[in-house]
Amino acid sequence: MLPMLLLSSAVIITISRYWRWWVALLLAILWILLTPPGAIAEDYTKEALINMDFSGRDLRGSEFTKANLFHSNLSHTNLQGVSFFGANLETANLEGADLRYATLDTARLTKANLTNAILEGAFAFNTNFDDAIITGADFTDVELREDAQRKLCKVASGTNPVTGRKTWETLHCEDFAL
Repeated sequence: MLPMLLLSSAVIITISRYWRWWVALLLAILWILLTPPGAIAEDYTKEALINMDFSGRDLRGSEFTKANLFHSNLSHTNLQGVSFFGANLETANLEGADLRYATLDTARLTKANLTNAILEGAFAFNTNFDDAIITGADFTDVELREDAQRKLCKVASGTNPVTGRKTWETLHCEDFAL
């Protein structure tokens, strides 16, 4: 009877070791499957993304360098730290987008909708904002050329609903008041 008892104890110990391993594996798989995905930086460099819908996505740190985003929907998208260097964003919808610390240098935002967008700290020195809609946009600490800043001040209006800052003030339009 004693050898049978020892065999049973060994089997029980072995089963309990495997049981713990399987439970740990199952918990790890469930954690991976059920945890919401974080921002996964994508590389869209030189891609033709005309009329694409990126609305409401988290694209932090992604690359859109020299991408063609003509008439694309980027509304309410997290675009923090994204590079739009040389990108075509003509007529793009960026309403409510978070563009903090994004690179917009040499990008074309002609007729783009930047209503209530947050551009705080973005680099936009050679960006074309001709005929862009900037109602409620926050340009705090954005690097702009003086001629672009003057053009934007002519149409600046509204207050950003997230930051509470007035577009006119974030562009330092008082420096150009007539």
